[in-house]
Amino acid sequence: MQHVAREMNLSETAFLHPRADGAEAGYELRWFTPTVEVDLCGHATLASAHVLWESGRLAPGDTARFHTRSGLLTAARDGDWIELNFPSTPDEPADPPPGFFEALGVTPRDLRKSRFDYLVELEDEAAVRAVRPDFARLRSFAARGAIVTSRATDGAVDFVSRYFAPAFGIDEDPVTGSTHCCLGPFWSRRLGKQTFVARQVSDRGGVLKVTVDGDRVRIGGQAVTVLRGELLA
Repeated sequence: MQHVAREMNLSETAFLHPRADGAEAGYELRWFTPTVEVDLCGHATLASAHVLWESGRLAPGDTARFHTRSGLLTAARDGDWIELNFPSTPDEPADPPPGFFEALGVTPRDLRKSRFDYLVELEDEAAVRAVRPDFARLRSFAARGAIVTSRATDGAVDFVSRYFAPAFGIDEDPVTGSTHCCLGPFWSRRLGKQTFVARQVSDRGGVLKVTVDGDRVRIGGQAVTVLRGELLA
């Protein structure tokens, strides 16, 4: 699987395998970057659910059930959106490793750390969009990656973010569902609410719907099929 993911050379490649019928029915799901297997991935889970419905392996009204390294994850259709139910990965205060802010090239308002990532709050959306990390230096820090975030300028959006994970083979991820398991609780405290519209402002970018629900975070996104193929070797 790692060799296939390296050949695909995408942020993550998802691999599905059906489980037996019964209480534990569903699919085994694993995710690989070009260099490592990861514990949690949002956009590849969303794409996996989309493929199961589109291919007829799941009926349109069925909930997709995925057994993963982060436990049972589910996906359900909500009109044109797909809603993922993921575990929260709340942030805690953190001290910056030496040279960390210099590697990101930022002046932070706050620094936090989740189970996976550093979370850096910046002054505004312009600062988030302007970040140009030194990826070689960023690769040396002991974390999956670094999230930068701020309030959004657009009044229809609550917050924006970008995500850098060069140590895992991803300089910048276009849209990252799993980071919103941390961003949701973080902005819930900041803004005093549980439901958000979020935008990841990478070059490709994307919009997500985020709802904090106790120790879970529901993440909504959309998917389209752009390619079908057969791997021969």
